[in-house]
Amino acid sequence: METVSFTQFSRRISQQGVMLRRTRLDTLQVNLGKLCNQTCTHCHVNAGPGRSEQMSLETIDHVLDFLGDSTAATLDITGGAPELNPNFRYLVEEAVKLGKRVIVRSNLTVIFEQGQGYLPGFFRENKVEVIASLPCYTAETVDAQRGDGVFERSIQALKKLNEQGYGDDPELVLNLVYNPPGMSLPGDQSKLEEDYKKALQADHGIVFNHLFTLTNMPIARFAEYLAREGETDAYMCRLAEAFNPDTLELVMCTGLASVDWEGYVYDCDFNQMLRMRIGGARPLTIKDATDADLIDRRVQVMDHCYGCTAGPGSSCTGALR
Repeated sequence: METVSFTQFSRRISQQGVMLRRTRLDTLQVNLGKLCNQTCTHCHVNAGPGRSEQMSLETIDHVLDFLGDSTAATLDITGGAPELNPNFRYLVEEAVKLGKRVIVRSNLTVIFEQGQGYLPGFFRENKVEVIASLPCYTAETVDAQRGDGVFERSIQALKKLNEQGYGDDPELVLNLVYNPPGMSLPGDQSKLEEDYKKALQADHGIVFNHLFTLTNMPIARFAEYLAREGETDAYMCRLAEAFNPDTLELVMCTGLASVDWEGYVYDCDFNQMLRMRIGGARPLTIKDATDADLIDRRVQVMDHCYGCTAGPGSSCTGALR
């Protein structure tokens, strides 16, 4: 099969009369580092227990300075396991003081790491919106993707969040994330949400708000998996064949900017992992950035952008259509 190229995606969107631009800044997504207590097969960050990259307190203060002057209403915190950054608690509390909506993307099992037992109560006190990874509602599939015993620990973590009111109290939002196994594309999000809710309630008494379906991006660890299996071209062609022009006006890069652990700014988290910095040879940092640097700016695109525009689309908040 023919390998999908950068020019092919550019040509694809130009045929639709589209040039992707950030038209507003609703969300600042901040990656606090690549340290994680899990090593997941689909991880586009290539995070794990052996990674040492962590955002410094100085850079976190630059993030907060930017937020204080920004139109971005939401701070979306990710990693790795962002909770393992020693300045995680400070960032959340200060962002809440600024009146920002705070989202934390959690792998759930981090709650059971040493010194992290405070997290469920801390999330409740700060009304943090939790987006939790749970790629299936069966132990076999979750453990295959994320490691032995991860499913059971994830269930116990969800129960702790439910005990705090998450999934029930309208101010305590708990959303789950589904990643399909292997080379599959996500199924219908609403149907999967219905299946998840029935299974988790019946088997474990767990409640949550919504399920987000995410396409596995051909980046980092998942790209390595595709290469080992000799499936890179096939997967890229699958994404390209499922291209849906109706998703273009909704892709997350039109209202989001991403910051890496060093403070460099990107159009999205996926561009971040490919080191596609805004500004190129003169990269923009969050220390120097303003809203004006980010709004009404062309978004850089490449092969992986097919992942966000295939079928119903995929974003950090699930399907687009």
